[in-house]
Amino acid sequence: MATRDNQHEKLTEAQDRFVASWGQMAGAWGISRTMAEAHALLYITGRPMNTDEIMDRLQISRGNASMSIRALLDWGIISRTHKRGDRKEYFEADQDVWSMFRSIVRERMKREVEPLLATLFEIRDASPAPDEAAGDQQKELLAHQKRLEEMLSFMQTMEKLSHRFVSPSGSGLELAAKLLTKFDR
Repeated sequence: MATRDNQHEKLTEAQDRFVASWGQMAGAWGISRTMAEAHALLYITGRPMNTDEIMDRLQISRGNASMSIRALLDWGIISRTHKRGDRKEYFEADQDVWSMFRSIVRERMKREVEPLLATLFEIRDASPAPDEAAGDQQKELLAHQKRLEEMLSFMQTMEKLSHRFVSPSGSGLELAAKLLTKFDR
């Protein structure tokens, strides 16, 4: 029995380390630490948990847990589930890492890349036309326009690639990753 308790304690410790590491990474991804920790907990335990269990394990408030769960549902990386005979709502994380990362990349595209592209188009459209100027000012406007068009072209190419990689039904991200690792040998 002591060995079983020791194993459970070590498993819990390993899970907690995973949750903490995932939470630290959250800042780089622009999401809240608690949201990342709730996701990590649901992913690493591999079992549905209700809000109370998430709150207890992460030592967070109900409001914080609810907001994090709602955001994770919006991102599509966790889902609702129910246990027979239990009225509580349970949540479980997508256990397919490729599917999970497709959802994360898709959400990042929607929140970051698409608004940036829209802003770049607005800037381009609001910039003065080079033919309306002369001399050095025209050269400056031409250079500005060239830099902006190069950035737009790059961002549009990345957006197209990303959309191919993250299609909900496809395995483009996994295929791309595997192909790119072949070039590294």
